[in-house]
Amino acid sequence: MDNSYIYLSTPNIKGNEIQYVTDALEKEWVSTGGAYIDRFEKEIADYLNVDTAVACQSGTAGLHLALLLSGVTPDDLVIVPTLTFIAAVNPVKYLGAAPVFMDCDDSLCMDMDKLQCFCETECELRDEKLIHIKTQKHVKAAIVVHVFGNMADMEKAVMIADKYHLVLIEDATEALGSHYNEGPFARKYAGTIGDIGVYSFNGNKIITTGGGGMMVTKDPVLSQRARYLSTQAKDDAINFIHGDVGYNYRMTNLQAAVGVAQLEKIDDFIAVKKANHQHYQEGIRTLDGLQLLPFNKAIEPNYWFYSLYIEDLEKYSKEAIIETLFENNIQTRPIWGLIHEQKPYQKDIAFDIEKAKDYHRRIVNLPCSSNLTVGDVDRILEVLNKSIW
Repeated sequence: MDNSYIYLSTPNIKGNEIQYVTDALEKEWVSTGGAYIDRFEKEIADYLNVDTAVACQSGTAGLHLALLLSGVTPDDLVIVPTLTFIAAVNPVKYLGAAPVFMDCDDSLCMDMDKLQCFCETECELRDEKLIHIKTQKHVKAAIVVHVFGNMADMEKAVMIADKYHLVLIEDATEALGSHYNEGPFARKYAGTIGDIGVYSFNGNKIITTGGGGMMVTKDPVLSQRARYLSTQAKDDAINFIHGDVGYNYRMTNLQAAVGVAQLEKIDDFIAVKKANHQHYQEGIRTLDGLQLLPFNKAIEPNYWFYSLYIEDLEKYSKEAIIETLFENNIQTRPIWGLIHEQKPYQKDIAFDIEKAKDYHRRIVNLPCSSNLTVGDVDRILEVLNKSIW
């Protein structure tokens, strides 16, 4: 058996990346200006069927900008999931606001029924503002994360946001390319349904620029404001006149050059990841006590991450699975530690967290790179099948 190391999620650099980066270098446009930034923004907007997109330094920077554009202040609350990467929540603290943690449903995304229950039972509407009764703080916004390329129940999320006057921010950092294929949002991509959407191009994402992110919104005024704030709020670039506190959040031209090449291949990447997901499913179906979590039936996902779910905790443990695969040169990882249990967030509000705790005990992420071969998947399945637990 081939014993080369299989990583969890690696970039796939097999297109025009070197050509475009070399072009940017030869033209000496390497920093936060250049034709590839404009091109990447336009091509992402075209891909998502939106009017404009704003390239930024990272998905985290995009979420920070989204909260700034939403008018979040230190006196506000922002609803967030507990089952997500911590970068989805930290920007709330950047602004001095406080998070309210929500449970997940079986998609691993935010439980909209519990969100509705929180709004109905823990809050009240006053002058078109949702006020948390216990703290008397304004619940200003909700960040809904599309976990592992799955999509949250956006029909219900939009209904709740409209009813309770919440700014709806979609963290689509893991879900570029995922879209609904039925219902009222058919053919709508993750990140384009709420008020503001944010994407990430970190090295492990479906497409990468090494770092970098993108923000989209339906409101052209907000897009213009985001671009202004992300470039140090320059009113007069020649005389260094600044009208607000700005940020160094602009993507570089070199990153954008990589992004343009990556976007050209996104359909190929998704096709490979879909085929590998199906191959995993067929193999894991024969293993008693384990299953591969499915994606929502109403969507066409990007198949970003694959979640091995442990049904039988007496037979398997996530620690044993991770250790066994590691001993066979296969990288895996558990799902994130729940954020409401992390040291910086233990004093914040957590509303009826149940299902997220169970999934935290039972999920292991399997290798899912877009350059993963059928032979790699077979090797991983063989280790899972032959190991004595």
